[in-house]
Amino acid sequence: MTVKAILSRQGNNVITIEPTRTLAEAVKTLAEHRIGAVVVANPDGQVAGILSERDIVRALANRGPGALQDEIGQVMTRKVVTCTESDTVAEIMERMTQGKFRHLPVIERGKLAGLVSIGDVVKHRLGEMEHESNALREYILTA
Repeated sequence: MTVKAILSRQGNNVITIEPTRTLAEAVKTLAEHRIGAVVVANPDGQVAGILSERDIVRALANRGPGALQDEIGQVMTRKVVTCTESDTVAEIMERMTQGKFRHLPVIERGKLAGLVSIGDVVKHRLGEMEHESNALREYILTA
């Protein structure tokens, strides 16, 4: 199965925020949308980074509450690992595990096409396993 299959179920809507916004604004965005990370995009739509809950915790640990007034661009993860719609679920699971991150922007033709979380991957994989299990049961019953 591919990333495209995951996106076909959840959609391609991605919450983004500009790097010049404050960390406080990002926290509000995460809370409002009940998400764990937000893609940081320049005004032209290009991915500049990603800001996760972990990035926020690190900033608060280093600078205290004053960090909430910092620009996102100072705190975000700049080296963003991405995938494409044609990547397999197994490939992105491996990337997420090795990189120890939980969100993976999907880039197609140079543009942001979606965002896949580890939760999306696990949900998809559990669905596959249930389907395989049902198919095996059917096979055994008809044998």
